[in-house]
Amino acid sequence: MIHSMTAFARAEMAGDHGTLSWEIRSVNHRYLEPHLRLPEAFRDLEGAVRDALRKGLSRGKVECTLRFAEDAAGRSMQVDEARARTLIAAAEDVAALLKQPAPINPLDVLAWPGVIVGDAADPQALGNAALKLFDKALAELKAGRQREGEELARLINERLDAITQETATLRAQVPQMLAAQRQKVLDRCAEMRVELDPQRLEQELVLLAQKSDVAEELDRLATHVGEVRRVLQSGGAAGRRLDFLMQELNREANTLGSKAIDTRSTQAAVNLKVLIEQMREQVQNIE
Repeated sequence: MIHSMTAFARAEMAGDHGTLSWEIRSVNHRYLEPHLRLPEAFRDLEGAVRDALRKGLSRGKVECTLRFAEDAAGRSMQVDEARARTLIAAAEDVAALLKQPAPINPLDVLAWPGVIVGDAADPQALGNAALKLFDKALAELKAGRQREGEELARLINERLDAITQETATLRAQVPQMLAAQRQKVLDRCAEMRVELDPQRLEQELVLLAQKSDVAEELDRLATHVGEVRRVLQSGGAAGRRLDFLMQELNREANTLGSKAIDTRSTQAAVNLKVLIEQMREQVQNIE
């Protein structure tokens, strides 16, 4: 399957000590470029997260954000008396320096960091839970990239159908356009009333027809269209290959325009370039 590089995923899990949540955003990029935002207590997970991204994705700028909302409700708490005594003694020493010190507020003492001690969460268990949750979020991201990739493939196939129709119409019109060009040259010579060597004139007309012949460009366009369809069908990390094929299609459309001898061939070249540019924009988002 074809995968897009643009997607979003979120996964959340509530546990005994709080709620873990991952958010993953990915956009198009030439290479795989991960950006991780992890709380300080989860910094040691960075290597495992990067490995999971490398195994699961080929390209894209990927932003991964982990949040942990600690839940103190229902947890047993106790006072660290030694720390509280130290804090109170320090407060009394400062109060002795003041003329009218305010009384010490017990709630202020309890609010001091480290005075209230709760049940500590197991860091290893919490880290394992975060990695398991990340795998779930990554799977959701990949599913989103696949869904969008299927839509991109559909849009590209629609334009390939239009290119095929455009080239088939032009191919059918080429003999008429060459005949009209030949007649135009003969009429111009007749108007000028110039005596020309019939053999030399015929040679020049053949040479002009060869320069104006676009059969080779139409054949190459058909070949490239077939290759784009094959790549889309094969799936996988096809973005770079498709981007190269868009350049080749555009090159043939440009050559077609430079050989235009009729308003119909000129318009066909313009239509082809529009369709190819639309595909190129879609291809930029394919992994």
